[in-house]
Amino acid sequence: MTTGRTTGQAGQAGQGPLTGVRVVELAGIGPGPFAGMLLADLGADVVRVDRPGGSALGIAPAHDVTNRNKRSVIVDLKAPDGPARVLDLAARADVLIEGNRPGVAERLGVGPADCHARNPRLVYGRMTGWGQQGPLAHRSGHDVSYIAVTGALGMIGAPDQPPPAPANLLGDFAGGSLYLVVGLLAALHHARVSGVGQVVDAAIVDGTAHLSAMIHGMLAAGGWQDRRAANLLDGGCPYYGTYETADGGYMAVGALEPQFYDEFVDLLGLADFRDARTDWTRWGELREAVAARFKSRTRDEWTALYEGTDACVAPVLSLREAPHHPHLAARGTFTDHGGITQPAPAPRFSETPTAVRTGPARPGADTREVARDWDIPGLVADLVKTSENTLAPQNDFPHQGG
Repeated sequence: MTTGRTTGQAGQAGQGPLTGVRVVELAGIGPGPFAGMLLADLGADVVRVDRPGGSALGIAPAHDVTNRNKRSVIVDLKAPDGPARVLDLAARADVLIEGNRPGVAERLGVGPADCHARNPRLVYGRMTGWGQQGPLAHRSGHDVSYIAVTGALGMIGAPDQPPPAPANLLGDFAGGSLYLVVGLLAALHHARVSGVGQVVDAAIVDGTAHLSAMIHGMLAAGGWQDRRAANLLDGGCPYYGTYETADGGYMAVGALEPQFYDEFVDLLGLADFRDARTDWTRWGELREAVAARFKSRTRDEWTALYEGTDACVAPVLSLREAPHHPHLAARGTFTDHGGITQPAPAPRFSETPTAVRTGPARPGADTREVARDWDIPGLVADLVKTSENTLAPQNDFPHQGG
């Protein structure tokens, strides 16, 4: 692992390709904060607007990696001058991110129309599960709910078992955060060319469905069956999947191409199955033989055997093991910052390198700095008021991610 650079303030020059871009993130959970982290990793000055008392959900602020490289101010949106402070920030920003249910931001006085009245160039990003329109737009939900209706969840798992919940990577972060960031950057480019901002409606159901574009093409062409574990890439193929080892570990196999497959079965001691690659009538027999062979040695033994080959075989590592994998360690895929091992910023840039510059933003800790840098003195006055009144967490800002 490498050690992330810690010098510099969020938004300073030389800290990524988005240096100079100002982003306001209204505090939420899940995909919104992750999108803000990605923009912050890329160098944007991301100011997170936290609520007095903090959020009722999530982990301790010191460990919330999705708030790294950001700064935080506290604004009570229910206070008489709360919306005005957010609008002051929006007036000076390039991008705003919010993740409430449709209509909540408008009711609070910080919706798109309110913000665009102050800053017509603003890119207003909306992160929800169901989107801004549709019969379910105002319903609550979480990652597993959204990927379920898109067909993505139905592709995962064994045919005789319920589809497993694949953590919240597929919906929240792949179908949600990444599509929001793509939309924000595209709209930001348009705003800089035209001078006109717009609203980006990023729905997890839309993004997750979009991720399945190739599969829908294969389905239409007759190259994909609409059922689990019956296809080349969903575990139906015996040389594309996972197998248990003698010590209870697992190996992942992706030996699709002929030359990779031949090397895979040869090293496994199953050269007699070279002709079974395209003979699906032998796939059951092949699967049993492969499973039996993998059960004969430990995960580390198989890893050593396949190391340096093109058989497309790799050990299945845990979250704590992954940073120590030789390849990931050599690339610095993970980094240590503030005592937390975490993924390093991605992707990488030749001219504008990124880094973990600061640890997770503590709620309100940067209010004075932001007030100075963004020229919003009212934020400091609000900070004094907030310190005089300890408020409980506000739970009535429903969020649809996570």
